[in-house]
Amino acid sequence: MTSESSQYNSKMFSSLLDVARNSPFRGPLSPAQCEPIAAPQVEQSGMAAATAVQGDSCEFASSKYFALCGLGGILSCGITHTAVVPLDLVKCRLQVDPDKYKNVLTGFKVSVREEGMRGLAKGWAPTFIGYSLQGLCKFGLYEVFKVTYSGMLDEETAYSYRTFVYLAASASAEFFADIALSPLEAAKVRIQTMPGFASTLREAWPKMVQNEGYGTFYKGLVPLWGRQIPYTMMKFACFEKTLELLYKHVVPKPREQCTKGEQLVVTFAAGYIAGVFCAIVSHPADTVVSKLNQDKTATVGSIVGKLGWAGVWKGLGPRIIMIGTLTALQWFIYDAVKVWLRMPRPPPAEMPESMRKRLEAEEAAKSK
Repeated sequence: MTSESSQYNSKMFSSLLDVARNSPFRGPLSPAQCEPIAAPQVEQSGMAAATAVQGDSCEFASSKYFALCGLGGILSCGITHTAVVPLDLVKCRLQVDPDKYKNVLTGFKVSVREEGMRGLAKGWAPTFIGYSLQGLCKFGLYEVFKVTYSGMLDEETAYSYRTFVYLAASASAEFFADIALSPLEAAKVRIQTMPGFASTLREAWPKMVQNEGYGTFYKGLVPLWGRQIPYTMMKFACFEKTLELLYKHVVPKPREQCTKGEQLVVTFAAGYIAGVFCAIVSHPADTVVSKLNQDKTATVGSIVGKLGWAGVWKGLGPRIIMIGTLTALQWFIYDAVKVWLRMPRPPPAEMPESMRKRLEAEEAAKSK
């Protein structure tokens, strides 16, 4: 290729980039650039620039932005949890009756033999409603708390301690998300693990109220917090950190040069890695929750004493598969919703310029 041809191609490519930058149809994949909505803390956070790009449907950290994040959470959690109801049903039965449902394969065979293929969908309604409400709070409030907590810190501190910000924001969000989820989770476990109790949510809900009162819906709330808060802390902090590392060390080009599809693939990969760790961290509490909702006379201590250390890990294999896939799909759907709704999507956290210059100056001083 001649030098004139190279120069021509270079100019043409630059022109195309300029056209893309100025196009009114550009997506939200470039860093968001909008004015902070209330205070300059969002600018100082180092977590994400509060800026809006031409073509964005809302400003970063605005009320509309948080509301749309909640919508993304509804879709990501409601759809994915409902899709894996058959595996969840077998997992719950494995946990509460390991003698009958010895492993995943046996669990499916016994369930289909006794109730038919339709029986594998038991509990889909409370699952869909409960996890949609949980997703609304989990993702929507996470974004609120992340902006709020990072805004309390100066730019360099927010960057240096960003993992702690992720952990605190996700724990705060999940605290409220589980209050929304707990009643539906209790109904779901009863439907799935107590033969003859009820086949649908409409049948199970009034029966639970009549027999045990409304308190039964929150009997498993504390163990649910014990399961879901560590899970969500790992889910968000591990995802954020993994995404950052993938773009830094694995993806061969900067994020802003990746297509929408490429970015979503990276999102899926980071989500799956986070999901594996989530499943391991939260599994013992998940077993306890299933047992508590099955037996109204049981306590956390009696369950742990009966099952033993090995018993609380029953069903970990299918849960790793289920939660890994779930978490990856949730992040994929959540990010895809942001693309679809043209929402700001700030890149992973980057070191503030002031911090970079200070560290370079300190390094230079040491080398003298």
